[in-house]
Amino acid sequence: MKETTPEIKKLFNFIGKKEKMVAMLAPSFLIDFHYPEIIGMLKRLGFKYVAEVSRGAVETNKQLLALLKAHPEGRYITSPCPSVVRLIKNKFPHLVRNLALVDSPMIAMAKIVGKKYPGYKKVYIGPCFAKKNEAEEDHPELDILVLTYKELKEVFKVKKISSTKNDKLLSFDIAAVGTRLYPISGGLAQSSGITKKLTDAEYDVISGPKLVEKILKEFPALPDLKVLDILNCDGGCINGAGIISKDSLESRRKKITSFWEKGR
Repeated sequence: MKETTPEIKKLFNFIGKKEKMVAMLAPSFLIDFHYPEIIGMLKRLGFKYVAEVSRGAVETNKQLLALLKAHPEGRYITSPCPSVVRLIKNKFPHLVRNLALVDSPMIAMAKIVGKKYPGYKKVYIGPCFAKKNEAEEDHPELDILVLTYKELKEVFKVKKISSTKNDKLLSFDIAAVGTRLYPISGGLAQSSGITKKLTDAEYDVISGPKLVEKILKEFPALPDLKVLDILNCDGGCINGAGIISKDSLESRRKKITSFWEKGR
């Protein structure tokens, strides 16, 4: 392998030591992988269990709705996106008080895995490089190893792991259907029911760096806006920098919505 990353090296170290591992797969995984084949590939790599991070998103939604119920007068900016959280802290510090301080799906999933599979190494696999910072800087106590899809593809290549016919019989060890829309812009708002609980003026859905900065500048002057569902990547997490696919945003969006619809 000509090039590697600290995270790939750490995963190979886990594999070499035959550590007990749980893969936590972000709900955008379908952009680069096939289901359920990815489950078998991860298990042949050395993972005992494979969890769907959309289950963590269920907890994120519960926490956000509880916050809205407890403080109906509040105005909130959603916080699953670590890039947005860091942008606010660095460039819009006056909005830190508006951040909805709830667990991101990754963090919520890590806590679930920690309780269900104590002693197992938690490996999050997703489309976002900023998740590495979230894990290492914001929640070091959870000891989450974060890899992107690009890194996982490299690992599969080195280990010569591909799909088999038997993989079609597999499924997630921990799963959730309703929140599979999370990686799409507006997925949080829709899956949490905010789109039905609030009026059009009370919530907004924003993605893409330019629009993100624009709405954050405007936020203080929008008193009716109670919940801002915001993701830094254009179109949402389906356009993360750790994704390999060159498919159009529409094609990526369709893969996610189709998977969600099949599970309903």
